[in-house]
Amino acid sequence: MESAEVANNGASHPQIELTSGKRNAVLFAVLLGLFLSALDQNVVGTALPRIVTDLHGSSLYTWVVTSYLLSSTITVPIYGKLSDIYGRKPLLLIGVSIFLIGSILCGQSQNMTELILFRGLQGLGAGALFPISLAVIGDMFTARERGRYQGLFGAVFGLSFLLGPFIGGWITDNVSWHWVFYVNLPLGLITLVVISTVLPNFHPNTGIKVRDLDYLGIGLFTVGVVPMMLGLNNKGLTNSHGTLNNLTDLTVGGFIVFGVIVLIAFVLAELRAKQPIIPMELFRDRNYSATQLATFMVAFGMFASIVFLPRYYQAVRGISATKSGYMLWPLLVGLIGSSISTGILISKFGRYKVILMSSVALLCVGGFFMTHLTRDTSDPVLWAWMFVMGVGIGPSMSGFTVVVQNSAPLQQLGAATSTLTFLRQIGGSVGLAIAGTLFSQTFTQKLPVQLAANGVPKQVISRFTSGGSSSGQGNLTGVNLTAQLTHTLPASLHALVPRIVAGVDDAFSIAIANVFWLTFGAGVLALLAVVAITDQPLRQHTAMSAEAADAVPGAEVPVTEDPRGRVAAG
Repeated sequence: MESAEVANNGASHPQIELTSGKRNAVLFAVLLGLFLSALDQNVVGTALPRIVTDLHGSSLYTWVVTSYLLSSTITVPIYGKLSDIYGRKPLLLIGVSIFLIGSILCGQSQNMTELILFRGLQGLGAGALFPISLAVIGDMFTARERGRYQGLFGAVFGLSFLLGPFIGGWITDNVSWHWVFYVNLPLGLITLVVISTVLPNFHPNTGIKVRDLDYLGIGLFTVGVVPMMLGLNNKGLTNSHGTLNNLTDLTVGGFIVFGVIVLIAFVLAELRAKQPIIPMELFRDRNYSATQLATFMVAFGMFASIVFLPRYYQAVRGISATKSGYMLWPLLVGLIGSSISTGILISKFGRYKVILMSSVALLCVGGFFMTHLTRDTSDPVLWAWMFVMGVGIGPSMSGFTVVVQNSAPLQQLGAATSTLTFLRQIGGSVGLAIAGTLFSQTFTQKLPVQLAANGVPKQVISRFTSGGSSSGQGNLTGVNLTAQLTHTLPASLHALVPRIVAGVDDAFSIAIANVFWLTFGAGVLALLAVVAITDQPLRQHTAMSAEAADAVPGAEVPVTEDPRGRVAAG
């Protein structure tokens, strides 16, 4: 079976044909924009404790993250669809501009309310960066060539995760937290200049009017996603007793159920819409639907490791929050290396199924290894396990994008790519909510057992299992536990502090290890989805029919024939 691009279009040119110099400039700009968005989240995350302290807003701490996450997630499919209609260039310029304006306003925030609002504005711009950048790669390169360049996006993600904590910590300690937002400006301005001057606004003239846009779908999507995301976020928060909110709470389960009901209505509306923001007919293609499912499941398992492994290093190993991020370097090295190499291999051989199956299988193996995590696991062993997981995760950053773009018609490339990005974000949010619940339940069950195993008397154990004292379970999963216990326990119990800490560390390690069964299970489901993919050979050239070429009277640049007979925009 031929790829959708070949089947739908019939000739041999990418949508945008540029000289190598201009193409490299655009590639650099979109990668820089992507790096800008990914880096911002890591930089701000490191500086957030200082920001919240200065603005006196501890009670609103999580909303700084939530507002950004909500607005960036909601806008992803909308930007993708609009870029199919109006072209990538204007939407990418709008997204970067909104992101930079939000950055400036965040840096000038005088209170938490302003910061939350402006972070939400930042997110409105950030929603354009990931999907449209990936779609631009799809426009500039043939199906066979894309893998090599899509692989760089995984590398950018890993690099931002490594550099973010250092940059955020250094700026906060040596300059001012305001500059963790201002640092976005030079990178963003470079992106704006290159995109505005080099990238042509090439898009098929579909003749779609403003009145034809899917307003009902946009409204239902927003009303459905907002409460669902809030519910998932609230599930990860603790109550006054220091334990996670229950799924039965109105602000958790109630929000999630309401959101799911509205999203069901959204799907029904999309089936009838003329220009749906998420085209449901694309899911009829087995490769497309299987890849979207695999992406969701890999993200489900991946974010658990990114969040809970630093907690292990902070709570059990006593490493600072900033340094704990660096301890994930084996996972990130594996992710970066496998993302790049996967793209190269796909471009070289024109096939992807075996590569993706092998990588997801490694994710399962790495997840299984991590279920054996203990307080005494040595660094070399843990590094090896993380590296295997990283190698398993990396190909999903590039390979799945290649498959989705190869399965979707060129006219729906933006919508298809943005759906992939959206499901990746939702998969991570769902995974974190479930992982947080599993961690809390396991820690609660294992704590008295592990305290007893380390020689802590029963009457002392009751202090930590009753949930009513100041030294209850909710206070045992933080950092500096030895100092905390020495401060809160009576002097007569100080001799037991080392045993208590050992028991807590054992229970904490077991709870985190248990979380990785979710990673293993998600990996198995992702593997089954990948098995369902049909390995369609990627063509050496992306198809472009005469009809499609003629449908570009709105393009901003002329289309001419170069000496090699290739269509060149420029």
